[in-house]
Amino acid sequence: MLNAEHANFPRASFIRRLGAMIYDALLAVAVYMIAGAIGFGVFYGLSSTGIMSLGGYEHISDTLNNTPVYQGIYQLWLALCVGGFYALFWSKGGQTLGMRAWRLKVQHPNGQNLSFITACARVIWSILGLGNLFVLLNSDKLALQDKMTRSEIVVLSVEANQMRNWHGA
Repeated sequence: MLNAEHANFPRASFIRRLGAMIYDALLAVAVYMIAGAIGFGVFYGLSSTGIMSLGGYEHISDTLNNTPVYQGIYQLWLALCVGGFYALFWSKGGQTLGMRAWRLKVQHPNGQNLSFITACARVIWSILGLGNLFVLLNSDKLALQDKMTRSEIVVLSVEANQMRNWHGA
């Protein structure tokens, strides 16, 4: 969706990004916990039905922690859920809940929302938030993930940040 009225807002500083990151970290932990419970439940169901072996361990948690294949699958599931949380919100409305609180929006320079694929690339290029350190190194206030996905984070006015303008998930 193109929102040309958002195209001319100023880019966000490192401090504003950091504030939103702190809010969103709390949400990411919640997503991680829910995904962990779901993943654990799936592994428990697979083991209790005999589809998956416990591999000589007494408890499913021991199997998950000590079997590289299962541990890898479980960790991949968790990473996809947390990354998907960010990608979904960035592609639908350009904002996570933390970004809404700080009046930030991720978009292309013309005001267009990111596609889901671009949002996924942005998750990868952010390097767990460390990509934001690039904002401190250049005057154009672009992070690594901004440059790599041709996007930007802007500071919205109070009016532009209202729910009526948001097309979120």
